[in-house]
Amino acid sequence: MEEPARAAAEGYETHAPFLAPRREGEFVSLMFFMGRKRKNVEISVNGEGGVVRLIMVPSMRLSYRTYLALAEVEREYAQMLRELVDFAYENGITSYVKLHAAKYREMRNKYPDLPSHYVFTAGRDAVTRVKSFLAKKRRGEAYTDRPAVRRVAVWLDAQLWKPEGRTAVRVATKRGWVTVELRLHKHFWRYVNGGWALRSEARLKLDHRRRIVYLYFVFEKRVEPYEPRGFLPVDVNENNVTALIDGTAYLLETDVKRITLGYEKRRRRIQERNDGKFADVRRKNRAMRKLRESDIKEDIRNKIANIIVQVAYQRRYAIVLERLGKNPGKGMIKSVKDPRLRHRIYQAAFRGMQREIEEKAREWGVPVVYVDPKNTSKLCPIHGAKIRYGKKTRRGRCPVGGEVWHRDAAAVWNLLLRARGDGSTAPSPGPVGEAARGAVTPPPSAAHDPIRIPRSVWARRKPLALIG
Repeated sequence: MEEPARAAAEGYETHAPFLAPRREGEFVSLMFFMGRKRKNVEISVNGEGGVVRLIMVPSMRLSYRTYLALAEVEREYAQMLRELVDFAYENGITSYVKLHAAKYREMRNKYPDLPSHYVFTAGRDAVTRVKSFLAKKRRGEAYTDRPAVRRVAVWLDAQLWKPEGRTAVRVATKRGWVTVELRLHKHFWRYVNGGWALRSEARLKLDHRRRIVYLYFVFEKRVEPYEPRGFLPVDVNENNVTALIDGTAYLLETDVKRITLGYEKRRRRIQERNDGKFADVRRKNRAMRKLRESDIKEDIRNKIANIIVQVAYQRRYAIVLERLGKNPGKGMIKSVKDPRLRHRIYQAAFRGMQREIEEKAREWGVPVVYVDPKNTSKLCPIHGAKIRYGKKTRRGRCPVGGEVWHRDAAAVWNLLLRARGDGSTAPSPGPVGEAARGAVTPPPSAAHDPIRIPRSVWARRKPLALIG
């Protein structure tokens, strides 16, 4: 089925000019990808088997006339959004229909020159913000008494923007339609044949200093998980991620400890140089903004997730992860008094690594199984006895069989056994095939050490050849 027909059959709109021919009679949607510190890509589940991705694309430098037209839209949209958020919160409105009925006519009279559909999108934006604030308030995570609008991205529906050719879009403003030229890049071509469908909604954010806009496009892809033939357990640690692949444990070193402590020292030196009576706050802030700790860690998580998901997808395996909860670091530091160790635990981002794997697995249709993490690195996978570890070492000996186990190798073997339902603490493995249950068991060899792959190796070359 051609892409436009498939998109229409699945119930969402597409913009035909953004669909380019790949071969004669065959169409694929053009997918935008741009790195805003890699955090521009948001993946979420949309119903059964659906993946939604929000992609950011920068524009060329705008003409002054175009910039003024878009700045007017942003200014009035922000004013309208703040009014709608305050009204919805004060009156307990969380329904877009009710908010539209109560405020649409007033907003149209107050902003008569603004295209009417900005009132529609501002209402949806306001309801979304109020719902999010109320949910955080119920969880005790809200920092203010009422929702505050600090950052504004203008929401666009199908009546407020439309593609113009394959390198530009047109946006409705008070002064009519303006053309915004897009800055395409190498990632764009990687996703040209990705099979993603472009939705009709988009978002626009102005960069006043550089006089450009960032356009956020929404793409959707239908992915159905396959029936797994086996399991690929993954154990996330501070300094490495260990995966068990066909009976062999591979330890991918991440160097997160060294990165965290190194940037902590750099921040301390910057503060010491710029604190005191004659402190230069601007200089300090500029120096702090140049630090790339979050970028480096995000890059590590993204590449490791890609490696693990690709291996699982090629073998048709399900990925096994520990069920850590929403904030595992908070529970881990309860008995830790050393401030540097507490900082390291929080910066390790165990759930962040798992979320990256989950999102990439969702995109490729790789099933993910969660098991109880209790004592996975403490018990011998062969005898179930508690492994005796020495001080400041990650290798220990089983008191029953005498096998020598590396902590991370023992952890991934125990994750595999629990996913197969072989352990008493294992939950149900969920909807996985029978072929995945009777797979590999740990060999009773004298030593069980993982194969170490340094970060300098797996991050700079094709890693799949290293792990078979």
